Amino acid sequence: MRSLLCAAGAAGMVLCAAVGPAAADEPDGFKVRDARITESSGLAASRAHPGIYWTHNDSDDGPYVYAVEAASGRTVATVTLRGIGAPRDVEAISIGPDGYVYVGDIGDNRGGTWDHVWIYRFPEPKRLRDATVTAAQFTVKYADGPRDAEALMVHPKTGRAYIASKKQGGGGALYEGPQRLSTSGVNTFRKVAPIDLWVTDGAFSPDGTRLALRSYFGGRMYRWQDGRPKDIGSVGVPIQQQGESVTFAPDGRTLMYGSEGEGSEVEPVELTGSQLPESAKGGAGPGEGDSDAASGGSGNSGAEEGSSRNSEDAGMQPSFGKGALVLLGATALVMLLRKLVRRRE
Repeated sequence: MRSLLCAAGAAGMVLCAAVGPAAADEPDGFKVRDARITESSGLAASRAHPGIYWTHNDSDDGPYVYAVEAASGRTVATVTLRGIGAPRDVEAISIGPDGYVYVGDIGDNRGGTWDHVWIYRFPEPKRLRDATVTAAQFTVKYADGPRDAEALMVHPKTGRAYIASKKQGGGGALYEGPQRLSTSGVNTFRKVAPIDLWVTDGAFSPDGTRLALRSYFGGRMYRWQDGRPKDIGSVGVPIQQQGESVTFAPDGRTLMYGSEGEGSEVEPVELTGSQLPESAKGGAGPGEGDSDAASGGSGNSGAEEGSSRNSEDAGMQPSFGKGALVLLGATALVMLLRKLVRRRE
């Protein structure tokens, strides 16, 4: 029996080794414990405070943004925005390279009938505590008319703002704002690419080489090249009560998905293969995201486009390898147990 237990233990160690390392690198999910946050509609990983995620409620809450600590799920700071009027339908949040937090009051539950929406901007606090800050307010219109939207993404290298419209059954689009937003006059966003997804949120990778967009039940990953998205395949999305938000973890290797609802969960999904941002592949440093893939050089675009056609297969390869190891280990365990049982008989 002792031999049997030793064999089982050894095989168990093989199984753990097969699946352990990837899980250890993945950030933990967390539960939002603040009873005030019942409609978390946007999510952004802090640049200044590791382990902190900024979020906000959907409509009917007020000018509030919350800093939630991932380790505990507690709100460690509530920021009240001053000087912006009454928010209408706040749907998204993003952090730019300038150290500012951008909040998208861009939703339109009336099906795209409001002739303008707003983006608010405030500096990310250096200290996490409750505070009231004066925010800049930018008026936004679309070149091709009003529409509903829930995704605001600020590129982490260029600082340019993008909005993805939300349209059931497809027909959505990505809109590009002016090079710099202005508080005077109107900021016109122009369509730059079609998006065949009912988008509820989106995020750029920290190095700016990937754009992730999510819907309630699916997601797509895009390579950011020449200032435009190049679709490289689907990404996993967890089953959630009402999946509304997504952001990259600070290292760029994991997507963090949020949901509406009281006590909602933020769930991690690890990226693999071509889904990974360039800096997360080990070939580029964090500061190189403004190179070919991020800002527009052609680089090795032919090879990249060829590999992108097989992106979903490439993304599955690491998982397939782990599964094969687990299956192999389980088979070896069964064979060993049978052999030992025969010897005892």
